[in-house]
Amino acid sequence: MKYILLFVVAVSCAFAQPRVLVVNAHPDDESGCAATIYKITHDLHGIVDLCLITNGEAGFKYSTLAESWYGLELTDEKVGRTHLPRIRKQEMMNAGKIIGLRNIFFLEHQDQRFTLDVNEVFTQAWVPATIKAQIADILRKGNYDYVFCLLPTPDTHGGHKGASILALQAVSEMKGKRPVILGVGLQRKDSVAKQPATLDSLPITKLKPNVAPFTFDRSTKFGFNDRLNYKIITNWLVAEHKSQGTVQLGMNEIDLETFWYFDINSADDIERTRTFFADIAVVPFKKKTY
Repeated sequence: MKYILLFVVAVSCAFAQPRVLVVNAHPDDESGCAATIYKITHDLHGIVDLCLITNGEAGFKYSTLAESWYGLELTDEKVGRTHLPRIRKQEMMNAGKIIGLRNIFFLEHQDQRFTLDVNEVFTQAWVPATIKAQIADILRKGNYDYVFCLLPTPDTHGGHKGASILALQAVSEMKGKRPVILGVGLQRKDSVAKQPATLDSLPITKLKPNVAPFTFDRSTKFGFNDRLNYKIITNWLVAEHKSQGTVQLGMNEIDLETFWYFDINSADDIERTRTFFADIAVVPFKKKTY
């Protein structure tokens, strides 16, 4: 397991700096909460680390446009699987600098192929006990307030499900104080937020009943004539993931980054989490007259 330190910003604050761990399967999965991460690190002066289970080498099929950029036939499986781990790690570090990640923990497990079946991931690509132990070690050392993972719904990538399941298990088995773990989703403002289905066969993925998602609105306006919004940050970030060609296509269609409250969390932490997201929503930029 390789730990990469991106940077640490020393800030004297009158309040405690929030500490967040994001647990993902692949480089570019962080795009689902990129604007929220940016707000935490830049406006709240918090610490956000990323635990990345694979280097995303199975994404070679989507590297068509990146072949001329990198001078490699990345859509050839052998070439892609040889070079994409190095390429995607560098892309991830570049993206991490944009949103202010402190550490990226590259676990470097196998990215086998796309599947919806998390059992295939757990039996053919990963050793779940090893990965859970690695996540648990990071959690113990990091003293995090929150953990973000992708919402494990039936129709999501098996790797995404697997990363979230292992994060949930690691959090649930912690002794003493545990971080609040939230499931990340995406939503348009013109759609109705309904509690999504999780995995019936895995009760640990259950969401807390009657708790609405916490949200950050990427389309929040600021700047001269309110011409800017936080979708700019997500576009900066996905532009670094040049070896991939699909996540970029939908970035401007999404308004809300949503964070669902898992049932394993204590109800006592709901209000604290609500306050956290209210702080995230504050726009710090002063109006200027020209």
